Amino acid sequence: MLELIGWVATAVFASSYFCKEPRTLRLLQALAALLWIGYGLTIGAVPIIIANVIVAVLALYSSLRKQSANSEEVV
Repeated sequence: MLELIGWVATAVFASSYFCKEPRTLRLLQALAALLWIGYGLTIGAVPIIIANVIVAVLALYSSLRKQSANSEEVV
């Protein structure tokens, strides 16, 4: 059952490559990273946790940054 979290994270991450919108791709990658963080916490794997915290933060930041920049251009 524990491995299921890792497999779901892998499936979510892989599916992000089918996204046509860059923002959707980044959000799916952030979701996958959060799942990997949960998996890493469950098995006590610090490298998995740290690597995916970095990925999640960067994916969310770049997604929100692009959204803010686009909304400012419209105004």
